[in-house]
Amino acid sequence: MESLTLLQLNKRIASLVMTGATQNVWITAELSDVIVRGGHCYMELLQKDSASGATVAKARGAIWANRFVDIRQRFLTATGQDFRTGLKVMLCASVSMHPVYGMSLVINAVNPEYTMGDIVRRRNEMIARLKSEGIINMNRELPWPVPSLRIAVISAEGAAGYGDFMKQLTDNALRLRFVTKLFPAMMQGDRVVPTVIAALGDIAASQDDWDCVVIIRGGGATSDLLGFENYELAANVAQFPLPVIVGIGHERDVTILDYVAGVRVKTPTAAAEWLIERGKNELERLGVIGREIVRLAGDRLSGAKEQLGRIEGALPSLPSAVVDRQRGKLDRCMMWVGQLSDRRIRPQLSRLDTVASSLPVVLAAVMERRCARLQSLGEMLDMLSPEATLRRGYSVTRYNGHAVTDAAEVPAGAVLETMVASGTIVSVKQ
Repeated sequence: MESLTLLQLNKRIASLVMTGATQNVWITAELSDVIVRGGHCYMELLQKDSASGATVAKARGAIWANRFVDIRQRFLTATGQDFRTGLKVMLCASVSMHPVYGMSLVINAVNPEYTMGDIVRRRNEMIARLKSEGIINMNRELPWPVPSLRIAVISAEGAAGYGDFMKQLTDNALRLRFVTKLFPAMMQGDRVVPTVIAALGDIAASQDDWDCVVIIRGGGATSDLLGFENYELAANVAQFPLPVIVGIGHERDVTILDYVAGVRVKTPTAAAEWLIERGKNELERLGVIGREIVRLAGDRLSGAKEQLGRIEGALPSLPSAVVDRQRGKLDRCMMWVGQLSDRRIRPQLSRLDTVASSLPVVLAAVMERRCARLQSLGEMLDMLSPEATLRRGYSVTRYNGHAVTDAAEVPAGAVLETMVASGTIVSVKQ
C-alpha cells in the first residue's frame, strides 16, 4: 500500500491552502495569549459565539519582527493601546503552512479603526443599558453639599496623579481647608473593577463623613484605561449616594465613567481645581450675603437713630402735651356727664311732679278703703266677742278662775262662778 510521509502530507496541504484565496485576506478576530518574543509577536486568534460566548474558531497568528515594530507603532498611535488579550481586531493575514510548525496566519497589517470602533460599540451598548435601567443620570442629579470640603479619594497609593491632586488641593491660594482620605484601589489591569467597587463600598459605609468622591488616575496608555470600561463599575458609580468626580487620564481620554459621574474633568489636577473653584464660589456667595447683612443692619440702625432723634426732640414737650390731651379728654367727659345727667334727671323730675300731684287723691282713696275694711272687721269682732255670746243666752262657769269644760274635773263642794249677760251667779257643786 502506497503511503505519504508526514512531510509530504504537510507539503500537499500547503500547496492546497497557500493559494491566492488565502493570501492577504482581511479577517476579524479576538486576541488571546499575546506574547512578544525575539522581536516577533505571537498570539491566538479567536472567534466566539455572540450568544453563548463559546469559542467557535481558533488559529495561531504571528507578526514577524520585520513588520511588528511598524504595525505596533501605528496601532498604539491610533488607539492609544498595545496589542493585548481581549481586544477585537481587524487583520490582514496570509495563511502559512510550515512543515514543522503547522498552519498559522502571518499578519501583515492591522486596521486600528476597527478596534476603536469595537470599544466605542461596547461603550454605547453599556450606555444604552444604563439608560434603559433609568440609572445613567442618578449621580449627576444629586445635590451638592454646601460647602464641599470633605473629600473621599479613590486612587492608587503613591501614584503621581494622586500626588498632583493633593498638592493642588492643599496649596490653594484661598487657603481653603479640605479634609481628604485615600481609599486605595488598582488603577489599571484586571483588578480595577473589584478594587474600585470595594473602595466605593467602604466610602458608602461612612458616607455621612464625606461630601463627595473623587476617582482619579494620571495619564498613560489608553489601554491602561480599559479596566474602567465596565458596566458593573459604571452602574455602581451611577447609583452612588454621594456626588462623584471622575478625573482619569488625559484630556482626550474618555471612559464609560465619564457618562455617569456627577462631574467629569480631564485630569486629577483639574479635579482639585474644580473643587477649589466651587469653594471660591461659596466664599464669594458668603461675601455677598455678608455685605447684604451689613447693609441691612446699617439701614435699620440709621432708621432707629433717626427715630430716636425725633423722640429726643419731642421729649421736653411730650409731658405737657400728654397732660393737655388728658385735660381735654376730661373736659369732654365732664361735658358728656353733664349732658347725660340732664337728659336722665329731667324726665325723672317730671315724673316726680306727676306723682306728687296725684298722691293726695291716691292716699284719700287708700284711706277710705282701709277705714271701710277696719269698720267691717270691728263689726265682725263685736259679733264674735264673749259679751255678744252671753247676750245670746250663753253663760260661762269658772272654777278657780278657769272655765269649766268637764264636770268631772270639779270636786263636790267647790264654789263655782257662772257669768251671764247681766251679771255673775255664785253656786256650790253638790
